[in-house]
Amino acid sequence: MKLAFNLLVIGAEITPAHAPQLARLKALGYDALEIPVFSGTLAQYREIGRILSDLGITPGAAAVATAAANPVSPDPEVRARARDHHRWIVDCTHAMGGEIIAGPLHSPVGVFTGSGPTDAERAHCITAMRALAEYAGEAGIKVSAEAVNRFECYMMSTMEEASRIWRAVDHPNYGYMFDTFHANIEEKDAPATYERYHREINHFHVSENDRGVPGTGHVPFRAHFEALRRCGYDGWLTVEAFGRALPELAGATRVWRDLFDDLDALFAESAAFIRHEWARAGEGGAT
Repeated sequence: MKLAFNLLVIGAEITPAHAPQLARLKALGYDALEIPVFSGTLAQYREIGRILSDLGITPGAAAVATAAANPVSPDPEVRARARDHHRWIVDCTHAMGGEIIAGPLHSPVGVFTGSGPTDAERAHCITAMRALAEYAGEAGIKVSAEAVNRFECYMMSTMEEASRIWRAVDHPNYGYMFDTFHANIEEKDAPATYERYHREINHFHVSENDRGVPGTGHVPFRAHFEALRRCGYDGWLTVEAFGRALPELAGATRVWRDLFDDLDALFAESAAFIRHEWARAGEGGAT
């Protein structure tokens, strides 16, 4: 297992100025980091990759689809921009030495049509995800599409919907993510749902019901970690918490208040909680 953190809580662009925070995360025991890939140049991502390599941290990308480059748009020109955007994400991830791209890559968050996905939109999504997986596969990078709850997305909100698309994409570099925040909303029994689909899931986000510090809310993390252990999960356990550092993201995720005291407390408390609960799950939950 790799203990990881999604750095969107810091901002949309990670630069060398964040090196002290990156070093602090390493000191707290984080093995990997999801770096936002929203803007910037290949040279910038190479520099971040060098900093992370020197620290002994494995990078991955946190990325999204956008309204201007929507993979499921009825407009072929917009879908073409989505293909180019996906390729740019892969190129940036490869530049920093990343091993995975994770996020709602299938469709933009906060964009709705007033109904569920059509057959045409599903077909566009499958085509886009397969093309992304093929291009990422050439660089040795895995893709993990994130199912996002119905209040933020309509294309892929449940593990069942994610599995349907996964089966149609049918590419070894393509999988999908289990996020405890979204599953807490959408799944009847979230740990059991993970077990049902675990062979298809290639990434895991640890996110509390309010998107604050893991272990301070009502998400049943002990049951989740026991399910992960039973299924032999050995990938990233990535903390995803949200703050107000990025106004656009705060608006899309409806974060209007502070969900933790400060970033260092968030980093430290999350690491301690996950390592304790992961070890406990490995002991069968015994005290």
